[in-house]
Amino acid sequence: MKKVLAGIVALLFVALLGYRVEAGGSDTQRETQDRAQIEKLMWQYTRALDTESADAYAAKFTPDGQFISGASAVKGHEALKKMIADLRQRAADAEAKGEKRPAMYHMEANSYLAFVDKDHARLEAYWQTVFVQPGPNASVRVAAAGRDIDELVRVNGQWLIKTRDVSPKD
Repeated sequence: MKKVLAGIVALLFVALLGYRVEAGGSDTQRETQDRAQIEKLMWQYTRALDTESADAYAAKFTPDGQFISGASAVKGHEALKKMIADLRQRAADAEAKGEKRPAMYHMEANSYLAFVDKDHARLEAYWQTVFVQPGPNASVRVAAAGRDIDELVRVNGQWLIKTRDVSPKD
């Protein structure tokens, strides 16, 4: 009887272990995968901003997501798309006047990612916006710098930005 009971316990343990792996493994494994997905999200966010791709930019936010800068907040996909389209239009208007804007790059550094729970995370970092003239001896101009706090959420298995505050008060 003891052997039968031990066999049942062993079978249940193996089944439970298999279920845990199937369901996403341990918290450490899930967080490792989540960190990689969030890193990719923020890279795609930055590239969409630097290339002024309005659709790609808005797609990195939840439908009600918002970009906050000081007292101003841009909320929702359509408003976010308009913000990027307006940025692109200002660059086109300047170029039409012979004032070509140099390449724009946004960078984040010293980031810290904390998981609030399995579907919510908070990312804090320092950021810079720089403009770079073309050519081998390119000059770089730092246009702005600051700190940000991003609230991230998992929606339908995908990490998205709920809020991006580039001028937090705390």
